[in-house]
Amino acid sequence: MTEEKKNEYDFSKGKRGAVVPAATGKTRITIRIDDDLLAWFRDQVEFSGGNYQTLMNRALRDYVETQREPLEETLRRVLREEVPSLVADSSS
Repeated sequence: MTEEKKNEYDFSKGKRGAVVPAATGKTRITIRIDDDLLAWFRDQVEFSGGNYQTLMNRALRDYVETQREPLEETLRRVLREEVPSLVADSSS
């Protein structure tokens, strides 16, 4: 950068970091995504609008929601799995 250009800009009050702060409830991160996955999300956005980051967030959230098992279902599943073996052990 030439001395002339340096004098043209005043960065004395400049701050490091993101120019636009992340929204409440959001965290800015850096991740590595496979090229083909990123391309797929970007292609989806071309057809439907929006942005690929929001689409990726929605896909992750949908996945997490399908993985959560309500407590009642968990208890019923565990009881179905464990009670028969407990009954068999007590009758021996």
